[in-house]
Amino acid sequence: MPITLRRLSSLIAFVLIAGVLVAARRSAPPLDNGLARTPPMGWNSWNKFGCNVSEELIRGVADAIAANGMRDAGYQFVTIDDCWQVARSPQGTIVADSARFPHGMKALGDYIHAKGLKFGIYTDAGRKTCEGRPGSYGYEAIDARTYASWGVDYVKIDWCNSEGLDAKTQYAAFRDALANSGRKIVFSICEWGSNQPWEWAPAVGNLWRTTGDISDRWTSVLTLVDLSAQYWHVARPGAWNDPDMLEVGNGGMTRTEYRSHFSLWAMMAAPLIAGNDVRSMMDSSRAAADVREILLNKEVIAVDQDSLGIQGKIVQASPSELQVWVKPLQDGSRAVLLFNRASVPSLITARFGTIGLKEKKARVRDLWAHTEQAVVENFSSATVPSHGVVMLRVWPIAE
Repeated sequence: MPITLRRLSSLIAFVLIAGVLVAARRSAPPLDNGLARTPPMGWNSWNKFGCNVSEELIRGVADAIAANGMRDAGYQFVTIDDCWQVARSPQGTIVADSARFPHGMKALGDYIHAKGLKFGIYTDAGRKTCEGRPGSYGYEAIDARTYASWGVDYVKIDWCNSEGLDAKTQYAAFRDALANSGRKIVFSICEWGSNQPWEWAPAVGNLWRTTGDISDRWTSVLTLVDLSAQYWHVARPGAWNDPDMLEVGNGGMTRTEYRSHFSLWAMMAAPLIAGNDVRSMMDSSRAAADVREILLNKEVIAVDQDSLGIQGKIVQASPSELQVWVKPLQDGSRAVLLFNRASVPSLITARFGTIGLKEKKARVRDLWAHTEQAVVENFSSATVPSHGVVMLRVWPIAE
């Protein structure tokens, strides 16, 4: 279902003026399965490989994540998206493509687990997947048990070919099936924000898409940010807004834009699901070094993974292309993002009162430059490149 975009000015008015009223709205109590207490981190095959998935590819990806620093940085889930399945057996069990996955899914899951990683898989709540493979409608219980027997740790459930079905009902059926599967499985709802999932999905899944699919373009990143930023009040440990997977490293944006993309996802407490060919990250090329610098920035990852579980929000946007975002963190500090959407470099100032500090002094660390100022008074300013960010962590100093 297509998404109608609000004008940027309306979004800013919503976030900055009506935020208190929005925060007062209470969604259903969150799903209490004990999982995804911080936003899930991992890798998914779709953005780079689409339908071209295989056992060889997934093993190679698991090998790379274990060796290139991603596992140590927190990336856990290796998820096979659409096109791994081809049919159902006479008993109704889903059948994997034996040509592409000759050793079967249980063996592949075991291989991923042996690398210290977790196994993710894809299905659809409708009659068929988006690529026309067998969907899970009517087979929720048997599919959940099958995934559990394979050692699956994470399941992404799409919403194609679902005409006439009710999203809340169908995803709740999957919630119950996973709960009765005999295994703890993170539940990722992927219905693209079409049925206002922020209203009901916290009681059903661990994360839910708030947007349509991402593409490897700067305009796509901006669109998804503007949509997902509205629902900051819903996110909490175990329940996350999902603006879709990362495009970092796929070649359609500049290094500056990819850095902004990653920073914005961290500020929004979004799942960090890489979608590039991680096997190439150990190359000696400048491009590979740039991807490593972004995806392995542990200081930015720490903002995303902060245990307080608050999604950052816009607190200043005047003019509208120059934004200040704030995300409170567990240790009492704040992550602050100076975000320049304009086409020219611009000076952005974050005053301490605007970011919620009562103190007049603070210690400020730049999370991309990895530099620190011991004492900063009243405000922090920086000239931010076009389409770029300056990302800070601010610790108040008691008077």
